[in-house]
Parts: sequence; C-alpha cells; structure tokens
Amino acid sequence: MPIAGHPLAEYQVAQLVRAGVGRVIVSRAAGKDDLFAAKLAGLGAEIVAVPEPEPLGRGGGLRYAAAHREESGPLYALNGDELLDLDLEAMLARHRQRAAAATIAVAPMTSQFGVVDVDGEDRVTGFREAPRLPHWVNAGVYVLDDEALERLPERGDHEQSTFPQLAAEGRLLAFRHEGLWLTVNTPKDLRKAEEYFAAHPEWRPARATERARG
Repeated sequence: MPIAGHPLAEYQVAQLVRAGVGRVIVSRAAGKDDLFAAKLAGLGAEIVAVPEPEPLGRGGGLRYAAAHREESGPLYALNGDELLDLDLEAMLARHRQRAAAATIAVAPMTSQFGVVDVDGEDRVTGFREAPRLPHWVNAGVYVLDDEALERLPERGDHEQSTFPQLAAEGRLLAFRHEGLWLTVNTPKDLRKAEEYFAAHPEWRPARATERARG
C-alpha cells in the first residue's frame, strides 16, 4: 500500500533502521517473497521474508517469524498497518529497565464521534468534537523478550492468550505514546496518511544511496 509514494512497510523499516535495527523479519502469507525483498531493499537493514505455511493467526505468525531470528533477547514487533513517530529506543530502554516480559505501546483513545454533554436533568450543557477519552489503546508496537516469545500460541491471537496471561502476572508493561498514530485500514485512513506524510517529507524513507548523497 503506497503512502505519499512509498510502500507503507518502507516507513516501518526506515523507523527500525533509525533505532539501530539491522535485520527485519517480515511475516507474511505465502507468495510474493521477491516483491517484499525488492520493495524494502536498500533501506539499511537485511530483509528476511518469512511466509506462513498456512494461516497461523497473528500470534502464531509472530511466533513462526521469530523462530527465524539469529539472536536472543528482546525484539521489536510491529503490526503491518500502523504508522507512529514512536521513540523505539526509549521504549526498549524502559522495557529493559523494568525487566518486563513484553512491553506494548499504548496511545490515548479519541472518540470518533462528537460528544454531547448532558446533566442530571437531561439538559444539554455543551458539545465536544472528537474528545480524548479516559482510556489507552494498543497501538500495535511491541517489545517482546524471550519469555513472551516462548509463550506465544502456535496458532491464534496473542492478544487473547499471551498478553492477558502476562498482564495477570504483572509481566506486561505499557509504554505511553502521545504523538502521531495512524492506522491505515480504510480509504479515509489512507487519505489522512497521504496528507500527513506529503506535508512531512522528513519522515519519508530514504535509500542508503540517498542518505550518502545527503
């Protein structure tokens, strides 16, 4: 999916490279391995495309992909449809400081609707357009340590199994993110992302040759 002339995944790989990541494992359905390798080449990281032999679910796919890493210890895991200006290095440092099994980035929840304030007598006292709500939302970026990886399901969703279990044990940490968070799932999301990154060229991915010229 192109965003302002670049595949969405390019933004994520470029962000990982800026955080010091040198090897990126892409979990994906079978087919189009060459396409992923070609589209993401030259950004400064080795790209390893790992196709699932069959649909494994989000947690199962993550577990299968993680089996192809070359080092132990914490790793970053990102959903494929999220764009954030998240400080990945600070997130990793906090994860290590607190010795968590897993850390998830959370963002403030904003209402998609305008809110009508009503008092106890059913009088309308005001209106608020898309207000911030008193909740935090999973922003789709994780730091996972060996313990969390070992507890991922072979099939299924980690957010319905591994994460609730770790939370109950006090082993799951939240990293609050107040900045940019765009989820690209609908034409409206795509238009918003296009407008943002067209207006912020500093966030566009650059090939290694382009960085050298700069």
